[in-house]
Parts: sequence; structure tokens; C-alpha cells
Amino acid sequence: MAATLQPAFDSAFEPDRPAAQQASLTELDPNFPPAEAAPQMQVRKRSGAHEPVDVNKIVRAVERCCAGLPHVDAIRVASKTIGGLYNGASTRELDSISIQTAASLIAEEPEYSRLAARLLLETIAKEVAGQNIYSFSQSVELGAREGVVSKDAAEFVAANARKLNSAIDDRYSDSFEYFGLRTVYDRYLLRHPITRQVIETPQYFFLRVSSGLSTTVNEAVNFYRLLASHDYLPSSPTLFNSGTKHSQMSSCYLLDSPSDSLDSIYDTYKQVALLSKFSGGIGLAFHRIRSEGSLIRATNGLSNGIVPWLRTLDASVAAVNQGGKRKGACCVYLEPWHADVESFLEMRDNTGDQARRTYNLNLANWIPDLFMQRVEADGQWSLFDPKDVPNLTDLYGPAFQTAYEEAEAKKIYKRQIKARDLYARMMRTLAETGNGWMVFKDACNIKCNQTGTNEIGNPGNVVHLSNLCTEITEVTSKAETAVCNLGSINLGRHITDGKFDFDKLAATVRHAVPMLDRVIDINFYPIPQAAGSNSRWRPVGLGLMGLQDVFFQLRWAFDSPEARELSARIQEEIYFHALSASCELAEHSGPHEAFGETRAAKGELQFDLWGVKPTDAARWDALKARIAKHGLRNSLLIAIAPTATIASIVGCYECIEPQISNLFKRETLSGEFMQINRYLVNELKGLGLWSEEMRTRIKLAEGSIQSIAEIPAELKLIYRTVWEIPMRSLIDMAADRGAYLDQSQSLNLFSESPNIGRLSSMYMYAWKRGIKTTYYLRSRPATKISKTTVAHAARPAAEAPPAPQYTASQAIACSLENPGSCEACQ
Repeated sequence: MAATLQPAFDSAFEPDRPAAQQASLTELDPNFPPAEAAPQMQVRKRSGAHEPVDVNKIVRAVERCCAGLPHVDAIRVASKTIGGLYNGASTRELDSISIQTAASLIAEEPEYSRLAARLLLETIAKEVAGQNIYSFSQSVELGAREGVVSKDAAEFVAANARKLNSAIDDRYSDSFEYFGLRTVYDRYLLRHPITRQVIETPQYFFLRVSSGLSTTVNEAVNFYRLLASHDYLPSSPTLFNSGTKHSQMSSCYLLDSPSDSLDSIYDTYKQVALLSKFSGGIGLAFHRIRSEGSLIRATNGLSNGIVPWLRTLDASVAAVNQGGKRKGACCVYLEPWHADVESFLEMRDNTGDQARRTYNLNLANWIPDLFMQRVEADGQWSLFDPKDVPNLTDLYGPAFQTAYEEAEAKKIYKRQIKARDLYARMMRTLAETGNGWMVFKDACNIKCNQTGTNEIGNPGNVVHLSNLCTEITEVTSKAETAVCNLGSINLGRHITDGKFDFDKLAATVRHAVPMLDRVIDINFYPIPQAAGSNSRWRPVGLGLMGLQDVFFQLRWAFDSPEARELSARIQEEIYFHALSASCELAEHSGPHEAFGETRAAKGELQFDLWGVKPTDAARWDALKARIAKHGLRNSLLIAIAPTATIASIVGCYECIEPQISNLFKRETLSGEFMQINRYLVNELKGLGLWSEEMRTRIKLAEGSIQSIAEIPAELKLIYRTVWEIPMRSLIDMAADRGAYLDQSQSLNLFSESPNIGRLSSMYMYAWKRGIKTTYYLRSRPATKISKTTVAHAARPAAEAPPAPQYTASQAIACSLENPGSCEACQ
């Protein structure tokens, strides 16, 4: 239906409706002071005009937004709003009070989130209408006039204005929760460059994104409906920039390590800055830079190593913050044979020499299998200057092992240490900072479609690193900066009649893949190395979010056998239909330029590289035959990104993760927001257990329900938090999923009280399961409300036995040699 913008409180101060349609405040609340108590009080509308206050109209304005929300109290919100009145108060201030009041009650009743969203939506509508914008095409026209909408997008919209305007359906906006809509308003809606007022509504925003990616009006309308229904969303750079003057819509950029020269290092810094400027998250390898103490023959001096160079990069990342939309972000990858690896691991420490710390950079370890084998065997590990072993960076698998052992035999290493001591230092960095991510070099290369033509381990197409969030695994070189654009399916919107809807999932995938592919051709590339690489390989990253929503709707425990089976099947279906869509694109537009160099060209798909047999082999054989005939338009298709922001927009749980808590506060660039598990609340309401006392008990238990006796055991199992779920189950699900992920997944791992022994077993288990990448280690703060989930009474401190003390190596030995006793792997 056509858009209609109806301001809330401004309309409240227009001529009265018929008396029969009104309810006075005294009728609703006989104890409330009548409007005559302040006969002279005036309010100021957005137009600047003043008129007398009528508090009954304020009540009706709130009540209109309460339709269909039986558990909210309109008077409670309206009373707070009226309490903020003063002579000359603006309607904008009244809007803000109503919104904040409703938002403050979300933890008490989740329906207030919908009320707050509706009130905010009315405010957005007024802001847009105040600039004489009453249709989508008018919004785009103003954006083009002010230089924030691209010429191509403006011309497309102008040529199809009638159909696009009529496609807007404001009913979709009622799907927003407050946190999601607030995020859209604060960060995604286009603003007038001078007044800073938004010039588009949420529905205009979705259609602008769709129009920026589409070539026909029907395509634009259909993709708009997919976005507006919250079934699927592209990643933030696409949402920020589609249809705008600088349409940089890719999410991730991966830069190979600069060579060991001033020109190369500073050229790399410039590339990082240009990519960061336009919303790109950066991954940067630093394997080739010589280590501290290495001879510099040009000056006959000694190198200061990698730390001073990364300090310079750290300052640059902080300076380029994408105009305040997102903080600049970069992750630096280093192989553990680099002689500066120990200094590298200290760069996020909160103690020590601040001149050697980098708090704006993320750190990741690019781990070869040989290192993990040496850790497991309690062997020695050799550290080298890259100047002495320049070939190690471009080798993996058996070839890496051969070259590494030859260098050891020649004794050209700088020094040797126990592999377990270095591994323990990595675990300590993870435990203390959450950083120093474990990313496995050989798994990323051996299971990458792009490394298909070379003998395993020979220089050529090599994956040298992952991206900022570890889900992208693409080849890089001096000439090629890897690129990926992302989007995620909201699995929570794919439940129909109490079952997962695989037909709907297939339709969503086949709709999303061509639009992800479209980005490659129309994207703005800040540097030529990115443009060339993306055109040659055409990789995309289709991911997912809301897996926890699926399990809550099906009432399954996250680590139950049926949940694990469904998770793997969902990923297999996504991979199958993504390949099918890419093959269909290849039929029409030809395969990507480097298709002949890929494993898929030899008939190997991701599950073949894992040694896994898919379900329904016949359909896969038919697809392989089709790919052999037509090729693929995209070298890579599947990557599961973190989705923190876009998941909040559509109101689902992030990515592939269990819930953090049933009740918690989230802090973002848009502010602080209380989040509550609405599924649990509905269950407790059905049992008559949702009360102020229950809310207090859940708060005191830091969002856990395990210690609350009245709650049935079945619900306790379903509504466990990630701190109450074994990490082995997350790793197993990730490994099952991995056979159908041709890139990787942002796999956060969690440990409430991390220690070296627990972490060492956890990451060793992940490596053995063939996981390509892991992401943050999440832990809880040391200072928090005392737990109430302990099943047994705590012994007095005087009776408690002393905790055993272990060295780092002893702790690792204990956990690696007795993995069954490790809490993380139980």
C-alpha cells in the first residue's frame, strides 16, 4: 500500500476528533489532575508554532501505538510524558520522554519494546514529513540534490517512481523491536548533510538499499520485500552505502603481508586507511616483516621488529573511523614461527610498556598444523627471522613442514622454546584480552576452493590470513587484495507451522546470492588491488543468524542431538542452493575468470575436502555435473559472519551462538538497551510465574534460571545460557557445519572463568575437529553479582582445600593428556 506518514504528537495538537471517538484522561484515570490545572501551559510544535496543552490528546497519541499490545499500560507511559511538561516544552521532547519511558519498561514486559519502537517510528515519520517528503521518490530526489544519493540510483528511482512508491508497505515497520529500530535511526537512515535530520523512513531505507542493487523495478520490489520482512539482510556496509554517492558495499578486505621495505609497508598503511574510510573491516598479514635485532644492510643498523610498525598502524586505524558510523577496525595476523611472536602476543596487555601496546588493533595467530603437533607432543619450537626463511609464508601442509624442518636442521633459527610454553602464552593472551585468536593455516588452505590448481604446499594461490572477524578465507598476493561482501539469512523467520521451512530457506538463498553477486560489479573499490581480485574470483559470503531463535521456537536445547542435526542440515541446504544459484548465474553470464584454477573445476566441493558424505547424493552428483558443464559465477559462497548489528535490526539472536543471558544490558554506539528473552517470558506467563519477584531473581542470577526451583526442568534445559552449555557442543556443531562452508565461520568460544588448562584443551579439540577459524574468547567480568546457580552449599573458606598451583606447561600437560577431565570439553 502507499506510504502514509501520520505524526503522533504533532497530530495530537490538531482540532479535536468527534467526542464519541475520544476518551478523557479522567475517564481513564479518575485520580489524574484535569487539563484545567495548567490552562496557560503551551507546547511548541516542530513548525515553531505554540498552542495550549491538552493532556488527553497525549494519552490518545500513546494509546494509538498500543493497539494489539495487551500487556502494556498506556496511562503509565502517558503519565510520565505529561510529568515532563513545562511551559514551552517541545513536542520533540514529549516524544523522547514517551519513547524512553516505554524502553525503560522492556525488562518488565517485552511488549514495551514494540511500543517504544512504534513511538520512535512516529517520531521518524514526523522528522521526514517536516522536510516535505511524503513518498520514497521524494526522499531519493532530496538525497540526490544534497549529494548523498548516487546519480544512477536517483535516475533509476525517478524512472520507476510510481511503482516504487506504491511498493512501500509501512506495515512491515511493525516488525521492529525498539533496539533494532533505534539502531536503524541512529546509524543507517540517510541524513541531510546540513540539518542532520533523517530524510528517509525505515521502509524508504530498505527500498533505497534494494534500488541501489537492482537493475529492474520488479527485482527492486521483490528484494525490498525480502529485506522489509526481516527474512534476510545484507551486511552493514551494503546497508550504509547502497544507492549512495560512495557505494562501497563490501564488508571485508584481506591484505597480504607487506614485503620488508619502507615503500611496501607505507603503501600498505595507505591501503588500510583508504579501505577503512569506506566501511571496510581489514585483515592484514605481517609475516614477512623482519624481526627485532635483524641486520638492515642498507644502514648497517638493527631492526626494531614488528611492534613499532604496528604501533603506527594502530594510530592510523584509530584516526580513520568512517565518519563516526563505525570505528576503524583491523586485525593483524602473525605466524607463530616469527621471532617477534612473543612481543606480538603482549601488544594487547593491560600492563607493561605502553609504548609497545596497540589497543585499536586485533591480533590473530595464523597457526600451522606442525605447531599444534609439537604442542601435543611436548616438543621444541623454533623461531625464525622472516628474512632468513622467506618461503615459509607461502607454504602450507607437507611442503611447509619440510621447509620448516630443513631450516631447523640448518640451525638458522633465532632461538628455540618449548612449544607448550608458547601455546600457554597464547592461551594467557586469550584469557586476559579475548584477543590473539586461533586461526588454522593448513585447514584454511587445504579446504579452500581457490587453492585448487597448485600442488598442495607449492607457492601460488595461497590463503595467508583471514579477515577482521575470521570468517573469510581467500587467497591474497601483492597484486590481489581479497574482498568479500556479506549477507545473512534470519533463520528465526523460517519456521512455519512449528517446523523449519526448508522450501522458504531455498527461496531466500536463491534470492540472496544474485544480489550478493551484483555488489561485485557495481561496488566502489577504494584501491585497484581490490577491484582486480574481486572481479577475478567473485567471492561472496552468505551467512545466517537467529539459530538460537529456531531452537527456542522448536523448544529444543541448544546442544540436543536434534538441534545439532538440524544445524548441519540447514547449512547443507544453504550450500546446495547457493551453488545452484551461482551455477545458474554462470549459465547466463559465464563462470568467474579464475574458475579453472579452483577445486570445484576438478569436481571437488567443500564436503569432499572434509571427507563427509552429504545427504541425497544423487542431487549433489547432478549439481556437480551441471557445475562441470557451466562452471560457477563465484569462487566462494558461504561465510558465517558475526551479525551483531544486523541481528539487532531484525530482532534475532546473533549468528550461530547460544544466548548470552536471559536478561542483560547491551551497550552500542546508539546507547544502552535492556534485552530480555521474550521466549522465556512467554513460557513463564503461560505458567503464571512471570512477576516482579521472578524478574528480580533472574537479575540476581545474572540472567540464569538454573537455581529457580519453580521453573520446570524442561525449561531450564532449553533456556540455558552460553555459560551453561559445554563448549564441546559448539565446536562439534561448527565442525558439522564446516563441511558445507567453503569459507569459514566467526566462532566465538566462551569460558566464564578461563584458565590455561581449560583453554588449551578447548582449542586443541577445535583443531582436531578440523575447524578452520575461531574468533573471540568471551569471558565474564571478574566483578559481578554473586552466582545463585551453585547447586551445593559453599563450604566456609577455612574448610576449603587449597587450589592446586600449576606452571603454564603443567596446566597444559594436565589438560592435553587428560582431555576428558577438562570442563571445556565435557
